[in-house]
Amino acid sequence: MGKKKPEILLPAGNTESFFAALKGGADAIYLGLRSFNARGRASNFTESQLLAAIKEVKKKNAKIYVTLNTVIKNNELEALLDVLAFLEKAQVDAIIIQDWGVYWLAKNQFPGLVVHASTQMGNHNSLGVSLSERLGISRVILARELTMKELEGIAGKAKVELELFVHGALCYSFSGLCFFSSYIGGRGANRGLCAQPCRRIYKDDQDCKFLFNLKDNQQLSNVDRLKELGISSLKIEGRMKSADYVYQVAKAYRLAVDQPNRQKEAEEMLRLDFGRAKISYFLGKDVKEGIAENSNTGISIGFVKDVKKGLISLNSNTEMQDGDRIRIRNVKNDSTVNLKLRDFQVEGDSITFQFEGKEKINVGDEIFWVGRRGEHFPSKFDQLPKMNVKPLPFGQKKAIRQKLIIKSRPSKPRLFVRVDDPDWLRKLRLDDVDGLVLSFTRKDLEKFDFNARFIQQNKQKIYVELPKFISEEHIDEYRKIIQRIERTGYTRFFVSHLSQKLLLGKDSQVSSNEHVYVYNDAAAKLLQQQQMRNFCYPMENDFENLKSMQNKQGIVLLHGYPELFYSRMPVSVSDEENQFKDDHGKTYQKTNKDGITIVVPDAPVNLFQYKKQIMALGFSNFMIDLSHEKTSKNILKRLLTKYRFGEQYQPSSTFNFKKGLF
Repeated sequence: MGKKKPEILLPAGNTESFFAALKGGADAIYLGLRSFNARGRASNFTESQLLAAIKEVKKKNAKIYVTLNTVIKNNELEALLDVLAFLEKAQVDAIIIQDWGVYWLAKNQFPGLVVHASTQMGNHNSLGVSLSERLGISRVILARELTMKELEGIAGKAKVELELFVHGALCYSFSGLCFFSSYIGGRGANRGLCAQPCRRIYKDDQDCKFLFNLKDNQQLSNVDRLKELGISSLKIEGRMKSADYVYQVAKAYRLAVDQPNRQKEAEEMLRLDFGRAKISYFLGKDVKEGIAENSNTGISIGFVKDVKKGLISLNSNTEMQDGDRIRIRNVKNDSTVNLKLRDFQVEGDSITFQFEGKEKINVGDEIFWVGRRGEHFPSKFDQLPKMNVKPLPFGQKKAIRQKLIIKSRPSKPRLFVRVDDPDWLRKLRLDDVDGLVLSFTRKDLEKFDFNARFIQQNKQKIYVELPKFISEEHIDEYRKIIQRIERTGYTRFFVSHLSQKLLLGKDSQVSSNEHVYVYNDAAAKLLQQQQMRNFCYPMENDFENLKSMQNKQGIVLLHGYPELFYSRMPVSVSDEENQFKDDHGKTYQKTNKDGITIVVPDAPVNLFQYKKQIMALGFSNFMIDLSHEKTSKNILKRLLTKYRFGEQYQPSSTFNFKKGLF
């Protein structure tokens, strides 16, 4: 008996795209309401529009999944409760989530909701899938960065549905682990407001170029293999894309899934999706040429040959039509002008068209063909049904809030220090700290002597931290490393993904670092129920959100270099120091750790001057992260002195702490 056909899952950022997805053959559509979704700049849907959409998909025997795939601030929990209550009553087919707090509320207060784990949750191996299954999550949307061998290993063990992105834009950083946008302007990628820093030009040595600008994902050639592996859902990215794009891509993948012998025809249809150049990424082993030379979507059709009296001409063999959408890119500053072709004339390979805009167009500017209207789709629903869903009563919300409180006694102030290089151990006095977190590479962990006298004498203070990414092929290696560490008497660990606790022995103590996100009391409650001894608040957090927390047991990071990009994709930086600058002259550092490309700013984040203020709010656990610092006894001494006296360490920034996370 053959495998069941995978679902084709299409995006809808507005009503037109919704109808385009249905007409194109979608089995399911994912869309967002106007809050709590990772595409805040899309039009998205009102509650009435969602109800109308549910009626429409039922006619086609299709499904609707609603995206709640952002992290939630603590003061947003009440509004979130109203949204969850509405979605449960509306009987949506599933919600897609990122935040563990949303998970806790959905599972404990709204049992009628089916939960899918967003790719923002960072599930990249069978550990993540296994924990999701144990927690009653019905489907896991896997990370985009998997090789085919890794995917085969995961699929072979999975007992829940797996979903995979097969087409559309790629983020340079692992989804859920990008802080670049947040760092440069407070617009958090995990809050649905990404400013797309990976699409920008950077100065590398003397050259200005794209360093992180990935081509688009296309897995059409792998569809048959994904079907064989039993992947439940093939997902198309694009809630910011046009209805034309959604329709074209839907038809192509529908054809490839239903009639594999017509794959070439489907490939030709995708040529007119008007995206960027395509890459099959890690699944297809073609990452080497993965960086695009410009960030524009569309098909390049030529360059401006002449500009005269409101007429623009170019040489091109592309057959254009009246009403086609084009984009003109200034090759010097990358600015763009969008317009429709009107009253154009063709003589041989010369095309001339009118331009009535006020923007300056220059000879040599590049022209992209970015759209052709083939079908017309409704821009609104015929009827907008209403459902009498009142906000949850104040008393009910208050009772839920009470359930989130973790009861514990205030602890004396504790200082954790994290190091990423064994050389730091020669410079540390463990009398100065309450916990030392070893964030070593896999090779350093394998070589490290946990039986050394100095280490054994301070065993109760030592924590071993696991990395944010453990490939499927390295799980057994990490399991062996952990077993060896546990045999030498070390039982304290920090995990970077909640599922990593499955690697630990039953007698080990597990804590979670700042990458298991706690932006709200519900997330903290979930981690307590998962037996986390300690948890950390995210470094991108702001003061007002921290202040609003009832659960104050977590660790506040007061110093460290935030990892702005965390990527499996290699990039080449020409500068000898692996440094580059943005268009404001700020400098960043590229490093590599265990095959992962990491980008950090040239100065750390430091909040020592706020320590007393934070302690006055009831927080007593702090961390100094020495990762990405040069190993230096003087730097360490200076940091510890500034920490004790509550004085800011310079040069440094305060990230979002005062300016706010949006």
